Amino acid sequence: MRALTDIEARVLGTLMEKARTVPDSYPLTLNTLVAGCNQKTSREPVMNVGDAQAQEALDSLKLLSLVFESSGSRAARWEHNFQRGVGVPEQSAVLLGLLMLRGPQTAGELRLNAERWYRFADISSVEAFLDELQERPAEKGGPLVVKLPRQPGVREPRWAHLLCGPVTAEPAAPASIAAADEALNDRLATLEAEVATLRSAVQDIRRELGLSPPGHAESNDRT
Repeated sequence: MRALTDIEARVLGTLMEKARTVPDSYPLTLNTLVAGCNQKTSREPVMNVGDAQAQEALDSLKLLSLVFESSGSRAARWEHNFQRGVGVPEQSAVLLGLLMLRGPQTAGELRLNAERWYRFADISSVEAFLDELQERPAEKGGPLVVKLPRQPGVREPRWAHLLCGPVTAEPAAPASIAAADEALNDRLATLEAEVATLRSAVQDIRRELGLSPPGHAESNDRT
């Protein structure tokens, strides 16, 4: 299967979401689908997909056997064929759908965001399906997700889908790096000041006790 465009992924993910969260209004008309694609919530990034763009994406996805048009309705309605088209189980389809709609997420975030789609028993089960998708053999089409390098200050690594092609490692946010550097510099300055204060105090004590400065005792012994 070829790599999807961002709009194709958004259209496909939206169909997958609405099939599980609002089954009474599924399959979707073009207008309902476009509204779902352009939601301000549960979407990363927020997009502004037009009717023509959504229809073009549907036509392309239909050629890939990932969506099909329902019959028996006056208005054209669309539904996805993701699991069969890609060849993955329900749990894996849920994780891929969420990644297409919300962008990279940790296993914990995926489990939480999947509540209305599918209830995973625990984070370990989410990670197991992600590992399976990452280790998918070439004869089945190759990996469908990738674990991103852990960012500074983040406890868990995030996962990204590969349905739109390879994903490059995410650079750490410049603001976060600058804040971390500033905090480190402040800490170093504080430690240096404390060391200088301690050194001065030790020298005062040695003078009061009549001891030679450090490094002089050994030379006095040799003489």
